[in-house]
Amino acid sequence: MFRKLYNWTLHWAGSRYAEPAMGAVSFVESSVFPIPADVLFIPMCLARPDRVWRYALIATITSVLGGIFGWMIGHYAFDLLARPALEFYGKLGAFEALKAQTGDTAILVMLVTSGLSHLPPMKVVTILSGVVSFDLKWFILSAIVARGGRFYLLAYLLQRYGAAMAGFIERRLALIVGGLVVVGGLIWLATRMM
Repeated sequence: MFRKLYNWTLHWAGSRYAEPAMGAVSFVESSVFPIPADVLFIPMCLARPDRVWRYALIATITSVLGGIFGWMIGHYAFDLLARPALEFYGKLGAFEALKAQTGDTAILVMLVTSGLSHLPPMKVVTILSGVVSFDLKWFILSAIVARGGRFYLLAYLLQRYGAAMAGFIERRLALIVGGLVVVGGLIWLATRMM
């Protein structure tokens, strides 16, 4: 099953609609959507290594714009839009815990860590930043640095080591998926224990 999904994603990532799809996913991922843009970004870079820098630019711009949209949701429409979305994804508790511990320094650190590693989830931090009225200029700057750093670093690694990485993934797909499931389970358990 995972091999078919992997092959389908790689094939689709090379299509003429891949860039707009990745831009859309990157935009909504930063504010309301649970699937990271990496799902398309990585296969696209593997399918077209000559375009990795273009893909990194598109993903960075759309991710930052999506983050600004998340900030605006938090700042202007929390009860109307953000609260139901956070409840739907089961993130309202995490959001309230973050809000209680939040100052400008904490927000800045969370923006950088979520932008680089998705921990805590980007959508939670962007909405939280708007709720607490974190300075929008600093928000945009940190999003550019963190999201751009992530996508450009991935682009570099995929361009330089892409063929070897693709071969490794294809040979060990079942082990990789199993490892990701275990890591995801451990992260879930850790967040529940906090």
